[in-house]
Amino acid sequence: MLMVTDFSLSLRQTTLLHQVSFSVQPGEILTLMGPSGSGKSSLFAWMAGALAGDFRAEGELWINARRCDNLPTEQRGLGLLFQDPLLFEHFSVGQNLLLALPATIKGDRRKAQVLDALNAAELEGFFHRDPATLSGGQRARVSLLRALLAQPQALLLDEPFSRLDQHLRAQFRRWVFAEARARGIPVVQVTHDEADVPADGCLLPIANWQ
Repeated sequence: MLMVTDFSLSLRQTTLLHQVSFSVQPGEILTLMGPSGSGKSSLFAWMAGALAGDFRAEGELWINARRCDNLPTEQRGLGLLFQDPLLFEHFSVGQNLLLALPATIKGDRRKAQVLDALNAAELEGFFHRDPATLSGGQRARVSLLRALLAQPQALLLDEPFSRLDQHLRAQFRRWVFAEARARGIPVVQVTHDEADVPADGCLLPIANWQ
């Protein structure tokens, strides 16, 4: 379970968020919606341990009963998915995915796990592909696979579907949520599109927190 308790955020003398608290169960999708500048991306930055120095934040982040807001980014167990896939263009698709695997996975098991993931995402045969040759939807799927192969304990989605056309957006969105549910990963997403909110998910309007 992911839990944020009593989170407050200010920029200089302006309060953006005040004593925000929420929890997300394994496999649950929580959607945050609000106008630009309301603090959504800054909340994510704080959760990831990457909040800019001119912000002031207070609160606690808990993931699976472990307090994480005082840990380095790499120890928090969060997977991140943004609008842009941010793939390493000088590496193949397979090499991009191999980089995400935990160091505890050794030898031939590493490539086997990547191949299994590509097959599950209907990207069989893409291991040696150049990322520059991928369509937008394929790049998005590779980016999600990279986040999932890192075995995150929770997943943050920051407008990850916004650059896809309507048909591909709906298809990829269903796939992302199905993968998160199947793996029991709590998900927090930020979006401006109500169509991104799953029917069985939860919606929290940020405007109510200010």
